[in-house]
Amino acid sequence: MTDRVETAKWDRLWLNTGIATMRPGPVPYGAIHDGAIAAKDGLIAWIGPRAELPGAPETLARETTDLGGAWMTPGLIDAHTHLAFAGDRSTEFEQRLNGVSYEEIARAGGGILSTVNATRAIPEEELTDLVMARLKRLFAEGVTTVEIKSGYGLTLEAERKQLRAARKAANTLPVRIRTTFLGAHALPPEFTGRQAAYIEHVASDMLPALAAEGLVDAVDGFCEGIAFTPEEIRRVFTATQTLGLSVKLHADQLSNLGGAALAASFNALSADHLEWTDEAGVIAMAQAGTVAMLLPAAFYFLRETRLPPIDLLRRHGVAMALASDANPGTAPTLSPLTILNMACVLFRLTPEEALAGFTREAAKALGLGDEIGTLEVGKQADLAIWNIAHPGELAYWIGGTPACLRVFHGGEKQEEDSGTDR
Repeated sequence: MTDRVETAKWDRLWLNTGIATMRPGPVPYGAIHDGAIAAKDGLIAWIGPRAELPGAPETLARETTDLGGAWMTPGLIDAHTHLAFAGDRSTEFEQRLNGVSYEEIARAGGGILSTVNATRAIPEEELTDLVMARLKRLFAEGVTTVEIKSGYGLTLEAERKQLRAARKAANTLPVRIRTTFLGAHALPPEFTGRQAAYIEHVASDMLPALAAEGLVDAVDGFCEGIAFTPEEIRRVFTATQTLGLSVKLHADQLSNLGGAALAASFNALSADHLEWTDEAGVIAMAQAGTVAMLLPAAFYFLRETRLPPIDLLRRHGVAMALASDANPGTAPTLSPLTILNMACVLFRLTPEEALAGFTREAAKALGLGDEIGTLEVGKQADLAIWNIAHPGELAYWIGGTPACLRVFHGGEKQEEDSGTDR
């Protein structure tokens, strides 16, 4: 398996590496053993077995690196996070352990609203620093692309602050950021008893203003009994379509309100959580090409017992992505490798499915499948180098044990290295 393009001297060439290209096909992980990969102008220019290189390595690239047998994967993609928040909810963790449900905490004014209060209070510069610190933790485990949602502001200015903090981090760190407006996350206290008015404010005021400022790549919502109805989400998504933006949806996490099918009816990039999704919802997703975003950390942390419909998703050919869901209330984790293990142990994904979920399928869930997610000629040279003997190790260890030796973003080695050279 070799890809070539006509090229002048490449910028970089990596040798002596196992390559998990994550291209679909009969070869597990799309693997190339004793491979080589080259980058030029930030893109992959050649990939294949080292023995098939079209010349002596030193004549082909300005810089050549022998990886000593380490494995290479696409840079990981964390396609569902809530990194732009302040405070924590450890007291609620204790409450749940003492028998109080997530719904009871939310209805008593805790949950999302407690994070809203903390996030509204923090200056934008401090929020940006928090986002950057969390991104560095993800970067240390091989992540090169991250989606960051708003939804902890619930006013125009506070939502703007979250999205701007995410964009500022993108300008500072070597990580690609996609920002998602999640104004329909919870009902803010100033709209108590006026839920319809708040949804209209989200759709008619907040969303157009933030989109006009270039702060929104996609729009999300929380369709649930403790959040917003399908009709209210439909109002937000209809407004989103008029702006030419993509949608995604927190769907069917705690009950089946038909969220997956609703998301699919808007050709959503992804429907996320899905523990209560039925076969009709899965079929709708398959027909629309909507990705199933599985979030095992929230399932684990909330001690849920109803699994997402994994077998139905496989049967109907729905792509399954994975993400950290990093947030203070239901998924306080910044370890993608832990998520890989959880997906295998809790959801019974295979290690190959799990890694595809954090690369190839995650790219689709962000609308970036043509640019990243697999290692192929013409795609961005976002690469992670691992001290492992086989790609399955990434899902085997619990909690970030395999060393991510180096990360390359657009073919360039980054300063925030998480390991040492081999």
